[in-house]
Amino acid sequence: MAVDRLVQNHFTARAERYNRSSHWVSDEKLGAFTVEKLAPRQTDALLDIACGTGEVSRHFRGKVARIVGVDITPAMAAQAEGILDSFVESPAERLPFADASFDLVVCRQGTQFMKDAEAVAEMVRVLRPGGRVGLVHLCAYGEADRDEYFEILRLRNEARRNFYLRSDLQRLLTEAGAQDVVVHDWVSVEDVDVWSNTGAITEEAREGIRQVYRSASAAFRELHAVQTGASLVDHMLFGVAVGRKG
Repeated sequence: MAVDRLVQNHFTARAERYNRSSHWVSDEKLGAFTVEKLAPRQTDALLDIACGTGEVSRHFRGKVARIVGVDITPAMAAQAEGILDSFVESPAERLPFADASFDLVVCRQGTQFMKDAEAVAEMVRVLRPGGRVGLVHLCAYGEADRDEYFEILRLRNEARRNFYLRSDLQRLLTEAGAQDVVVHDWVSVEDVDVWSNTGAITEEAREGIRQVYRSASAAFRELHAVQTGASLVDHMLFGVAVGRKG
């Protein structure tokens, strides 16, 4: 099955419960942090790539002049009514907008399912000079936890193409032509059983995720501050990478 179809099927299955599927999805503090780092102006036009249910755009509402959402899964975007000013169904690798159409572009948890270099190049292309682009993605803390964490993420969603370190986000933006790229850290505390109960994952895969945590290396357990007991708790790292178009 083509990757885009896998992504559509996965997120169509998740659409109804998506906003409740992880703490970070609707976390007001993470939303405010993202807004702060992108520094919107009231006159800005914002493009939200992989907009999903509009949870990122929601935090920019009233802080920019216009919000356009792009996604390939209409079942997700249908829930963003009243948040987006307009919605376009399109792959991020081929955005149907002219050069220099937006002041801000943001993509949270989207490029992991895309041909990421192509998608980020498109994000920078549609930015006006001086505009800012932000990538907000789960990342491994480093080489010490990379393999174990990437296996957890793979088990949660088989459509995932890309797994990141913070340096990967910086590289993607820099190679696409963004300048002054800075990657900020955000840590989200997640109940693993809630996080894995997406509605689009088998119980076998969920048990596989639990097993990775149970047998995790000491380095992984320390970096993720893993808590065991009545529930498994992971301190998941986000890289919030922001760059500017020259």
